[in-house]
Amino acid sequence: MVEVEGLSKSVPQADGLGTLHILRDVGFAVAAGESVAIVGASGSGKSTLLGLLAGLDVPVAGSVRLLGTELFGLDEDARAALRGESIGFVFQSFQLLPALTALENVMLPLELAGATDPAAQAGQWLERVGLGSRLRHYPKHLSGGEQQRVALARAFATRPQLLLADEPTGNLDAETGRAVIELMFSLNREVGTTLILVTHDEALARRCDRVLRMNAGRLAEVAQAA
Repeated sequence: MVEVEGLSKSVPQADGLGTLHILRDVGFAVAAGESVAIVGASGSGKSTLLGLLAGLDVPVAGSVRLLGTELFGLDEDARAALRGESIGFVFQSFQLLPALTALENVMLPLELAGATDPAAQAGQWLERVGLGSRLRHYPKHLSGGEQQRVALARAFATRPQLLLADEPTGNLDAETGRAVIELMFSLNREVGTTLILVTHDEALARRCDRVLRMNAGRLAEVAQAA
């Protein structure tokens, strides 16, 4: 599903003195249907790595092959098209569009994918995440847990082959976070999606098949989850 080789990312220092190395020669592979957690301290390169896996950023060296396609051999439009066809996203900050209702937020990727009757499909997904009575509510009228449920419905609505999740419980209280994670893993099993999850939560990481541990931009450890 995903093959990463020699991935490196660096940027000029803000003070103009030298280069900040964010990722250094990272390599690993993720099989179809596998769930993988990426853990590490703040600043270890986890979120940067996730952005590169999605083709949202460009490395200074290395490659990412997604479903057999070299991401950085594509131009920006082609990478965006591949994301739309194959990848779902769940973010810590939900990233819902505030001017759209819950239903419209879930409809958007379906419409972009050319789905037939996106409103009906979006409504069904919101029912599945327990928000069938909140279709017409805007994000500002939803709790954090409800917003993340909308984000999950949006992520899974197109039945992506790969789901990328960046600290999906980071803005939620412990109880709400547990409920959202149970829902995410349940939907993931149902759809058969490959999952790559960035988290600080070691207990959440252990829910995955494998753990990749980052340290100062390098892949320090690859371990089977307990």
